[in-house]
Order: sequence, then structure tokens, then C-alpha cells
Amino acid sequence: MGDTAWRGWDDTGVTTESSPDVNVSALAINVEIPEPLRWTDSRRGVEFVLTTLNVRLLPDGRLAAKAYGRPVDGGRGTYTSFRVPDRPELADLVRRAADRAAQLWAAHRGID
Repeated sequence: MGDTAWRGWDDTGVTTESSPDVNVSALAINVEIPEPLRWTDSRRGVEFVLTTLNVRLLPDGRLAAKAYGRPVDGGRGTYTSFRVPDRPELADLVRRAADRAAQLWAAHRGID
């Protein structure tokens, strides 16, 4: 297999060679924010505790992240995104999560 081809599977289960011109439009992961790193923010008068990061790999190779959470007073709330504060420990979490996701993707075992 050359540098410009991947090994794939056709619908009969036989391996095939294909070129890497598949257009992957997005890569995103969800990451739990550890308790000590969580923060609160408010939107439309509702205070949220932020518990999850959605991290995307941008086409230029940079990472982008948004935070999501639940209302402090309980309930499900709405699916509202929040800016991730510029804190070194959060940037480190995003970087480590992206590195771990890369390991998991690289080690995938195919589709069932």
C-alpha cells in the first residue's frame, strides 16, 4: 500500500485500495470537564454550571472548543454553548483530550 492510498473494505468484506480524497467535514469530541475545572456562566438570566467541552478540529489543524452544561438550579435547560475561558488548565485539557482522541481514532478496529 503506497503513501497515497488507504486500505478499505467493500460491501463483500474484501479489502480494497482507495485514495484519501474522502472529504471529512468535521472531527469533534465531547470531553467531560473535571469537577475542579468547572465554572459557571449565565445566559438569559439562567446560571449554568459548565460540565462538557465540545472540541473540534478545524480544517487548518487548530482546535476550537465550546462549553455546555446544565442550569445550576436544576432541570435540563437548553442546548446553549458558552465560550471557554482563557485558562491554561482548560487549554491543557483540550490539548490532552485531542491527543487522546487521536490515539483512539488511530487504533479503531473498523466498522461492524
